[in-house]
Amino acid sequence: MSDEVKPSHGVMEGKGAYNRHAMIPAGGASLAAPFLEKAVQRMALDPEDRPVVIADYGSSQGKNSLAPIKIAIRNLVPRLGPNRPIFVFHIDQPSNDFNTLFEVLSSDPDRYTLDGANVFPCAIGKSFYEQVLPPDSVHLGWSSYAAVWLSRIPSLIPGHFFPPSSTGAARAAFERQGAEDWEAFLSLRACELRPGARLVVVLPGLSDDGLSGFAEVMDHANAVLTQMVDDNTITAQERVRMVLGTYPRRKSELLAPFAKDGQFQRLIVEDCEISVLPDAAWADYQLDGDKQALATKQALFFRSVFMPSLANALTRVRDGDGEALRSFADQLQDRLTRRLASQPASTDSFVETIVLAKCG
Repeated sequence: MSDEVKPSHGVMEGKGAYNRHAMIPAGGASLAAPFLEKAVQRMALDPEDRPVVIADYGSSQGKNSLAPIKIAIRNLVPRLGPNRPIFVFHIDQPSNDFNTLFEVLSSDPDRYTLDGANVFPCAIGKSFYEQVLPPDSVHLGWSSYAAVWLSRIPSLIPGHFFPPSSTGAARAAFERQGAEDWEAFLSLRACELRPGARLVVVLPGLSDDGLSGFAEVMDHANAVLTQMVDDNTITAQERVRMVLGTYPRRKSELLAPFAKDGQFQRLIVEDCEISVLPDAAWADYQLDGDKQALATKQALFFRSVFMPSLANALTRVRDGDGEALRSFADQLQDRLTRRLASQPASTDSFVETIVLAKCG
């Protein structure tokens, strides 16, 4: 692999920034709540006294995991009784902001350990493109807005950084990588899940005609990066290396591994739905007419989720220069906010929820 195309799958901005500004993933997870509740009610429980295991694949800084894990526990406890322990494993890359995760798990007023259940939170610093838990050990898997990140960036994107905006050979490379990584993710989870277990995966998706809902914001950010090259804030070579290692999928792509015989690695599909997630910041703007507030919310979301991946292309950031990272992030946010405020627009997006059961 060329030095220009690096292995990468998203690490969010640290110091709790993702927790504060990732309202879109939180909204997507809330749309999946009924599917999660039904999955917990359907999942098989062995009669033994050993702990029940919940795996949160791609926990980030933890705030957006609290509500879904609370739903799972609320539906599990009546079936388990008060004394059977529940282990919750929050899994993310070693470079994740685990300090914030631990603070959330121990002190957030909405933490799921407050209801008196026999629950034990844990954390694992490892990519979910590897095996992270023993075979046949997980009763319930949950993954929200994480499996959109690829195990590696397969190609540079001429003129852009957002894979859905790619064409030609670059688009084909992302399509191949997206298919390979989805099958890899499913295979690893199939190994870890117990027979009768359920896996609920929530993803930002594409409509059948390839729309994502984020294209306008991404185009504004792309224009900002061009300006930053023009005024020598970043170099042209650094700009070329900027690519997001994400691949939003169509519903048909999620279902492709199951097309041949209805199952994949002993996993079968119980539900698969695509929904529209309205932009909550836009709803606020329609009430108050505050363009600056709308643009600030949208820019902070972009910064907390995507900025670290773009910053990895900067030579000084790759060399560990924290001040270079802060300067790039601040300038990108400021310029993007100004562009978004001048052209207010909604970022309604698509959310896909797929529920999988492991056959006995």
